[in-house]
Amino acid sequence: MLERCLDSLEKTTYPSMSILVVDNGGSQAGLVFLVKRYRNARLLRLPENRGYAGGCNEGLKHSSADYVVFMNDDTEHDPFWLDDLVNAALKDNEMGALQPKILSLKNYNKGKKVFDYAGAAGGMIDRLGYPWCLGRTFSAIEPDTGQYDAGQDIFWASGVAMFVKRSIAEELGGFDEDFFMQMEEIDLSWRMQLAGYHVRSVPSSVVLHEGGASLQVGTAEKIYFNHRNNLAMILKNRGMAGLLWVIPSRLLLEVAAALFFLTQFPGALKKSGAVFRALAYNIRKLACTMKKRQKVQAMRSVGDRTIFSQSPISLIAQR
Repeated sequence: MLERCLDSLEKTTYPSMSILVVDNGGSQAGLVFLVKRYRNARLLRLPENRGYAGGCNEGLKHSSADYVVFMNDDTEHDPFWLDDLVNAALKDNEMGALQPKILSLKNYNKGKKVFDYAGAAGGMIDRLGYPWCLGRTFSAIEPDTGQYDAGQDIFWASGVAMFVKRSIAEELGGFDEDFFMQMEEIDLSWRMQLAGYHVRSVPSSVVLHEGGASLQVGTAEKIYFNHRNNLAMILKNRGMAGLLWVIPSRLLLEVAAALFFLTQFPGALKKSGAVFRALAYNIRKLACTMKKRQKVQAMRSVGDRTIFSQSPISLIAQR
């Protein structure tokens, strides 16, 4: 999978691109020789698995470029994908993050242009904190017919291929490593907006994504990370007025979600239990989350009314 990704990146037309492969606690000797085959590619090996958030943060520390792309390795790329992102970034001094159009690799190989589940044409969120995407609502995924080919403001850029201005990512502390994986890019995108930066889609840039390589959709572990990190993200980033009605509403909806998962076989009990595990985690970590919240709210320059001005009340859709 990594070899396929690096083969694809070799065809990128942008003239100044370096690649850092972060190995999260792996030990495969052949990885060293694989990475050496590619121009401008180098390997960073970490002694332990720090998840997507920790691995990307460590990679960020080893970069001196103006712009960085946090990229999944189950991807392939249009040759001009990076040119279009850089050109868009150079036109906007307040740009924090950009997202390319993300299409399903499996469907693309079958001759079909269908959006990918993880990001599609750009990440959005409703006022209860449930994320969704342009081109994907709930589990319904749209074919790409050009309906989102005009770049626009989005709420979050997918970690499948998240283009960021390095100085801004560093200013905001990068990804929250306590998230480990799932929704860390939404949290960072939210903090960017609170600080007054833009997050936009660049649909002329195209990345293909296989999806589910690390954690399959619908597994108890994915449910756990999604619910756990989603609640922590809301506690950190939502304004106090919003929290007063969002948290009680979400607690009721979390219980409803746990009851719903009891009908989802196989593994119904594990899936339902994952929701309660997520709630228990947030109760244990509440003091830590509130300390993070103080820092986030201290750097806020944009109100919730502005950020959620075009968001629906609720789609009740988990990523």
